[in-house]
Amino acid sequence: MTSQLNPERVLIIDGAHRLDCRTLHDQATSLAQSILARMPAGSVVSFMLPNWHEAAIIYHAASLAGMVVHPILPSLRDRDLLFALQDTASRMVFIPVQFRNHDFVAMLGRVAAQLPAPPEIVLVRGHEGGHTQFATLLHGDPAQALPHVDPDAARIVLYTSGTTGRPKGVLHSHNSLHALARQIGDNWLVAEGDRFLVPSPISHIGGSIYAFECPLLLGVTAVLMDRWNADEAVRLASTERWTHMAGATPFLEQLLAASRSADTRLPNLKLFICGGASVPPSLIREAAGHFSQAVVTRVYGSTEVPVTTIGSVDRGDVAHAATTDGRAGIAGIKLAAHPGAPQGEGEIRARGPQMFVGYLHAEDEAGAFDEEGYFCTGDLGRWEDGDYLVVTGRAKDIIIRLGENIAPKEIEDVLIHHPAIAEIAIVGLPDARTGERACAVIVPAGDPAPTLADLRVFLEAQGLARFKFPEQVVLQDNLPRNDAGKILKDRLRAAILAKMKKQ
Repeated sequence: MTSQLNPERVLIIDGAHRLDCRTLHDQATSLAQSILARMPAGSVVSFMLPNWHEAAIIYHAASLAGMVVHPILPSLRDRDLLFALQDTASRMVFIPVQFRNHDFVAMLGRVAAQLPAPPEIVLVRGHEGGHTQFATLLHGDPAQALPHVDPDAARIVLYTSGTTGRPKGVLHSHNSLHALARQIGDNWLVAEGDRFLVPSPISHIGGSIYAFECPLLLGVTAVLMDRWNADEAVRLASTERWTHMAGATPFLEQLLAASRSADTRLPNLKLFICGGASVPPSLIREAAGHFSQAVVTRVYGSTEVPVTTIGSVDRGDVAHAATTDGRAGIAGIKLAAHPGAPQGEGEIRARGPQMFVGYLHAEDEAGAFDEEGYFCTGDLGRWEDGDYLVVTGRAKDIIIRLGENIAPKEIEDVLIHHPAIAEIAIVGLPDARTGERACAVIVPAGDPAPTLADLRVFLEAQGLARFKFPEQVVLQDNLPRNDAGKILKDRLRAAILAKMKKQ
């Protein structure tokens, strides 16, 4: 391993802080010994931290101690935090004292009071009476032996967004994460010495793999951002010379705008991976044309089977990078018949070495796999040019109007080009006459806002079938998204229906 050959190699850049291999090893080992002195191997250790270097120490310490690490989004609040800590039976949770003007100590106090067996609270970057300080745990007993860790044992538990019910704890093993990191190294133009910019939350599978796994396994450095700011990302491109980035559509849109404003084409950028939300083909083409050396491509995956496709990483093949989600990587993919799928499409099912080992609760696995062991994603797709996957939408997101299936993504991909639209989401609403109707939720680009008549004229000019035209328009200042940039359509739909009931 590179870390053994060069213990002074920098793994993580966090502002002015540089974390090298030797320091990470020493601090993670000491922390692992402190954790083992407090709880048995196999326990859950949580952290609710921004993209800070301390999270890497905690992550690897928990792994060395044979624990299951449990990252929690710092943007979550009491209700979700209570559920996660109770569901995992967490024994220890690392938190900041303050972040983004939120008092985490007070929140954990409220939540802990509701738990029959509250976790030990450890404070990172701050002091508050009555709680353990992170620094004190970095002096573990050297005599504390670390356990032998089974590579197929659960290493991390991550929660789904809960759009299909209560959130489900997704378990990944050491081996599944290792396979994922190796796939990235083999397919994403990675060379030793490259640097990954990591603004995506480390509490998601993407941010965690780029920040925690790739630096050790691939010989790269992670440049952390605890708050996304496109102008700062452009500045870091100059000072830290980062080469890779992955993020949802808003990240790419804003990075493109900031680089243009700074009159730079980011010459060190080798690859931008775009996924986690609907990605307009025009954005991929525009970004690929602007960034002078980079491949910009769409990819597809889930927490359960991350990086199911690897995109199209041939700089000369912008067409497939823009209009498809790319080829399969090490995962096998098949399309299965589904009642909500239009002709030529099917439900995407995947299996591979990077696939999760199961859910935290076995009952959540009912219906999750088919008879061949493929994970049933609930997403619809089709093949293009033989082996390029195109994700067309969620099976449950299909709008059925007078017996006709309507894919919201198809309409969104057309309407995003309307000059009066900044953001667009199509949601299905119940309709007494048609069963469902398509509602266009729009963030206007300015005044005047587009009307329903404007949309119909535009869609007709684009050749879209009339039965797919939206029948309602709702204007909003913004669209609700999760931390990965995915539009929360269930929340959007519920808010519209609640408002309609009051009218």
